Amino acid sequence: MFSNFPKIRPELPPAFQEIYKEQYKSNRSGDTAGASLAQKVESWLHKKVAADVAKVHTRKTLEIGAGTLNQLAYEEAEHYDIVEPFSELYADSPFRDKITNFYDDIDEVNFDQKYDRITSIATFEHILDLPKVVAKSCLLLQEQGTLRTSIPNEGTFLWTLGWKATTGLEFRIKHGLDYGILMRHEHVNSAKEIEEVLHYFFEHNQRSVFGLNKHIALYRFYESRGPNIERAQQYLASLAGGPDE
Repeated sequence: MFSNFPKIRPELPPAFQEIYKEQYKSNRSGDTAGASLAQKVESWLHKKVAADVAKVHTRKTLEIGAGTLNQLAYEEAEHYDIVEPFSELYADSPFRDKITNFYDDIDEVNFDQKYDRITSIATFEHILDLPKVVAKSCLLLQEQGTLRTSIPNEGTFLWTLGWKATTGLEFRIKHGLDYGILMRHEHVNSAKEIEEVLHYFFEHNQRSVFGLNKHIALYRFYESRGPNIERAQQYLASLAGGPDE
């Protein structure tokens, strides 16, 4: 199962390496017109993830790939932990003081930490060993906990057309480079692959789309319940070291 994981990220050409960090932070922060427009549309992703805590702020949360902490503009929590290896993204965030624990990797989160909800916004498409991360999420959830995941509809025509007409066009004008090379470096997982991983490790997955259906949409959202603990443990045990419980 999942023999194509972990993925290998395509190496960036030198011209892209020189501007990578600047471009990545600019994109996540919405500093340019194209990135700002994309972020306005992406508000759907944030709102879907936050819908379960609109009136309840006591659910212990772990966000995977928290970036600039912009999800906290959409929700509040008494206990909010994050996994984010790129600390430069949140270094100057006004929401930094709202974070309880900072982790560089999900492997740093002890299994005796149990969360009511684990969230991820536009991150799962980037993760090289996604099945491992989702399996670990199963073991970090409370019995009735949920994994709430929003993603771009990577691998579909409408999504590709969307970024080519906005961020991709702006990038080519500014740098004279093909944004598709950067996208292939960043988005190693398609929406279809992410859905397959979620269905393997969770018994119940409710999908919503920003569009007509999962094939004609810009974004998807999944609420995953009923973690299959046995599958998660077996998968992690098949990896070197297995789970540290």
